[in-house]
Amino acid sequence: MATLQRSPRVPVAQTSRSRSRLGLPGPGLDWVLMASALGLTLFGTVLIWSSTATNATLTGGDPQMFLRKQLVNIAIGLVLFVVVLATDHRWVRILTPLVYLASIGGLVAVLVAGSTVNGSRSWIQIAGMSIQPSEFAKLAVVIGMALVVAERTEGRWGRGVGNVEVLSMLGIAGVPAALILLQPDLGTMLVLSATVFGALTVAGAAKRWLGGLTLAGITVAVVGVLAGVLKQYQLNRFLAFTNPDLDPRGAGYNTEQARIAIGNGGLFGQGLFDGSQTRSGFVPEQHTDFIFTVAGEELGLLGAGALIALSCLVVWRALAISAATDDLFGRVAAAGIACWWGFQAFQNIGMCLGIMPVTGVPLPFVSYGGSSLFAGMLALGLLQNIHVRTAAPPGAR
Repeated sequence: MATLQRSPRVPVAQTSRSRSRLGLPGPGLDWVLMASALGLTLFGTVLIWSSTATNATLTGGDPQMFLRKQLVNIAIGLVLFVVVLATDHRWVRILTPLVYLASIGGLVAVLVAGSTVNGSRSWIQIAGMSIQPSEFAKLAVVIGMALVVAERTEGRWGRGVGNVEVLSMLGIAGVPAALILLQPDLGTMLVLSATVFGALTVAGAAKRWLGGLTLAGITVAVVGVLAGVLKQYQLNRFLAFTNPDLDPRGAGYNTEQARIAIGNGGLFGQGLFDGSQTRSGFVPEQHTDFIFTVAGEELGLLGAGALIALSCLVVWRALAISAATDDLFGRVAAAGIACWWGFQAFQNIGMCLGIMPVTGVPLPFVSYGGSSLFAGMLALGLLQNIHVRTAAPPGAR
């Protein structure tokens, strides 16, 4: 009598992890990170709509123009997110050098054929879209540094991050940093510096390196100011930061109007689409660099606090993913992304509140703009890729 043989059963956990690795919904994803990032994106879309709907000069009389554009940006960003999430971890490492070289090419192209906006040659026109390569360079530097330290130290028992590894990581960051300084884009340079410092710290660089880099950064900043390396408008922004009343109609105008707008909001805000400063168009670049002022004025302390809380959740989950993975590449990359998002959010919100100088950096996932959102979604996909691989059982990795 023939006996029936059962087909081998695939564990439920392994099946769900496999679905997650294909980019399909599953418990392998970090849903707190996912919900927080999408919440920021939707939050920002509404704020962008509110800040542009009554600005006929900006929209050409079409109140929904920027809403439609941002929805298209979100759709493209989600496609990029799924592509990175579904990419095998080994291919992520293989493609890292190509991503890095492409970012260098973009930064060079900006210097050759880019357009100047607000004193910085940071944009290039491609297929009718304005692309800012420096946004993608942040991610390229993070994964480039992670790959260098991982390739040189993995599999070497007892071998830490030495001088050669630190110098290699600094070399990876140095090329795009120099190109960004030539634009010049001081805001991106500050964010990149914080990102590099965080990646070096997590990679295990010696304290003498971290202390030396801090001292070198302060020295370069002081020498740059004294030697007149900074352009006059950049210097004026720093002077206005130290004394907002120094030039309230010039360099200090942005900060002054931003603080007035946030102060108008009180606890509950003036109501969405009803902010007096926003409807009057008093705050420059409100849908991009000063998007936080819309939340402060129209949604008040509670709405602005919710925006800050979501940003903190995103950074916290990125750090948690970094701490949980046993893969050095993933650990350094996740920590670098957390430092990038965390410092950039602090810089953006800080300049709206007057506690940081105006440097023109977007609020991650919130400000209008395709380049910033695309880079953020790529980084989000990488974080989820690392998390899914860490959560999977050893045999399924």
